[in-house]
Amino acid sequence: MNTARVEKSDIEREWHARGFSCGIWIDHAGRVWQDDRHDSDELFMAIAGELEIEMEGQCIRPQIGEEVLIPARVPHTVKNVGKKTARWLYGLKTAI
Repeated sequence: MNTARVEKSDIEREWHARGFSCGIWIDHAGRVWQDDRHDSDELFMAIAGELEIEMEGQCIRPQIGEEVLIPARVPHTVKNVGKKTARWLYGLKTAI
């Protein structure tokens, strides 16, 4: 079990410096977001729970604090595969 602690304020500051927004998402066990896509790049970081991301034929189970880049317009599915509530940070690339 990974017990890493992620400070949202630190991630938010770093992502903003890179041109990304930063929000938090919370989902119950078993929740699935099927074939989501965005017109800009998205950053994803698990901060609690067990999550799985499927995109471009790959299945990723990020560790707490691990950043995943989801390229613009790439369909992706996010699943809470754990038995508890999951939380993650997400950020979309902002227009310059």
